Amino acid sequence: METIRLRRVREEDRELFWNVNQKYLYEMTNYYQNPMDEKGNIHYGHFDEYFSDPERTAYFFLCKEDLIGFAMLCPFSYIGKHPDFTMAEFTVFPAYRRRHYALTAAEEILERHRGAWEIKYNEKNAAAKSLWNLVTEPYMPEKIRLNEEETVLVFSNGARE
Repeated sequence: METIRLRRVREEDRELFWNVNQKYLYEMTNYYQNPMDEKGNIHYGHFDEYFSDPERTAYFFLCKEDLIGFAMLCPFSYIGKHPDFTMAEFTVFPAYRRRHYALTAAEEILERHRGAWEIKYNEKNAAAKSLWNLVTEPYMPEKIRLNEEETVLVFSNGARE
């Protein structure tokens, strides 16, 4: 398997990041009702904060020099706690799926970011459910059902550095 690397999204990546995030948000309409605006974009309320808030981090996933996905981390809690990190968004683009890239990227992110975590997935998204349950298994996450469709995994992967 080819290796992948994570690279932080930078200010000069803003347009690229906006474009790939829009494609991801469109894909997520399979699970959530996210209406488009008059320009055909789906609103993402915290997008600009990934370039200004030090508690938010975004990564591109690269294989060789190809952009194959991204992740967005923030400290927001779905359950009223105070996590160090929440996986806000995570995707590997369809052409690169089923090659274990998502697993590798998720493990690398957890290795880089130690502390209290929350990861939410939609029960209808079988790939996300499988990935997050596999990746978090060593940390024995508490599974909290938000509603019929959403589950939050709550765990710690060590002390925050």
